[in-house]
Amino acid sequence: MEKQTQPVEQWLANLKIKALNDMQLASVAANQQHADVILLSDTGSGKTLAFLLPILELLDKSKPATQALVIVPSRELALQIEQVFRAMGTGHKVTCCYGGHLRETEENNLVEAPALIIGTPGRLADHLRRGNIKTGDIRTLVLDEFDKSLELGFSEEMSFIIGSLPALKKRILTSATDTVDIPAFTGLSDPAELNFLTGRPADALDIQTLASDDRDKLNTLFRLICFLGNRSTIVFCNHRESVDRTAAFLKEKGIVAGFYHGALEQPERDLALCKFRNGSVNILVTTDLAARGLDVANIRYIVHYHLPNDEAGFTHRNGRTARMDASGTAILILGPEEELPSYVQTTLDPITLPADSVLPERPKWATLFVAAGKKDKVNKVDIVGFLTNKGQLKKEDVGLIEVKDFFSYVAVRKTKVPNTLQLIKNEKIKNKKIKIDVAK
Repeated sequence: MEKQTQPVEQWLANLKIKALNDMQLASVAANQQHADVILLSDTGSGKTLAFLLPILELLDKSKPATQALVIVPSRELALQIEQVFRAMGTGHKVTCCYGGHLRETEENNLVEAPALIIGTPGRLADHLRRGNIKTGDIRTLVLDEFDKSLELGFSEEMSFIIGSLPALKKRILTSATDTVDIPAFTGLSDPAELNFLTGRPADALDIQTLASDDRDKLNTLFRLICFLGNRSTIVFCNHRESVDRTAAFLKEKGIVAGFYHGALEQPERDLALCKFRNGSVNILVTTDLAARGLDVANIRYIVHYHLPNDEAGFTHRNGRTARMDASGTAILILGPEEELPSYVQTTLDPITLPADSVLPERPKWATLFVAAGKKDKVNKVDIVGFLTNKGQLKKEDVGLIEVKDFFSYVAVRKTKVPNTLQLIKNEKIKNKKIKIDVAK
C-alpha cells in the first residue's frame, strides 16, 4: 500500500474547522490501535469527521478500487456525509447510493469505482446483487447511526451486505444512543468502545415550555413563530398529515414555511431542505425524518408541536440545534391535558406570548432552479460567473449554491430575481441554452 502523508490540517481548513474535538481525537487514536470501534456520542458532536478521518488513513490512492463503505439509515444522512467528504478536498472519488432517484445514474457513477461509497441498506444491497459494486478491496465498513437502521428494519439488508464483503478488516459503528444490542451479523471482534454520551442536554441548549389553551395548538404555534421572528426554526410533528395541515395553516396566516416528510418524492425533499439551508424558507415543518442526518447550520429553534414518542426522539430532535459551538433553544408546546415528559428533568422557563402577533420579516432570498448539473459539466463557479456577468448580479446577491447530477439550486436575493430572470432568458451557460426559473 502506498503510504501517504495525511494533510489533515488542510482538510480541516477546507471545512473551516480549527481543531478536532476530544471525541474526534479519541476516535482517530482508537481506530489506529483497534480493528473494530464502537463510537457513542451525542447528536451534533461531529461523529461524521470522527469516522471519515480513520477511513482516509486507510485509503490507498494508487488503487483504483472501492475500499470503504458507509451504511446509513436515510438518504439525507448519506448526502450529508458525502457533502462533508467532498468539502474536505481529499482527491478521492466518492458516490452516494440511495432510493428515490434513478438507479441508472448510480450505476454510471459506479463504473469507475469510487474509493468510498455511502448508501442506504436497500439500495446498496440492490447494487451488490446486480454486481455493480466490486467488493474484493473493501476493507473498511462504517455503520453510521446503526441503531436507527435496526429500528427501521434494515437488519436483513445489512446482514446481506456485510456477508458480501470478503476482505473486511475494520468495522466502525456509531450511534447517539447506547440502548441497542449489537447483532452478531456485524462481525465485531473485541471492539474498543468510546462512550462520549453526556446523558444530558447540551450546555448550549436552552429548553422552554409554552402552554396552549386549546388542544389544537395551531394558533399557539402561529403566535410563537411571530414572537420568535424570522430565525431558523424546525417544527416537529408526529404524523405526515399533521405536517401538511400545520404548514398549510401557517401559509394561510402569511408565514413562509416549508414542509418535509417521507411521503414526498425525492426532488420535493431536496428542494425543501435546500430552501431551508439557503434561507429562502426560515420555518421547516417536519416529522422525525428530519431528526437525524439533517445538518443545517445555525438552526436557532426546535419546536416540539407534538411531544416526541420517547426520550431518544427528544434527544435527536434537539440535536438539530446547539451543534458544536452554536447555541439553540428547544420549545415544547403543551396542550391543556399534556404534561412534561418524565425524562425532561431540568427546570424549564415558561414562555409568555404578547397579546398582539406581528408577522415576522419574510426571507430575503429566493431559490432558482437551474436545469444543469455535474453531469453537464456545470459547477458553482460557472453558475456564479453566469449570474454576475449575464444577470448583472453582485457576488453578495448570490447565496448558497447546490449542484446535483442533472440540476442545481441557487439562492438569489429576492429583490433581484425578476430583473435577473429577464436579463438571462436568452443567454447560454457553456454555449447551451438552459432553463432557469424560480424553484417551485
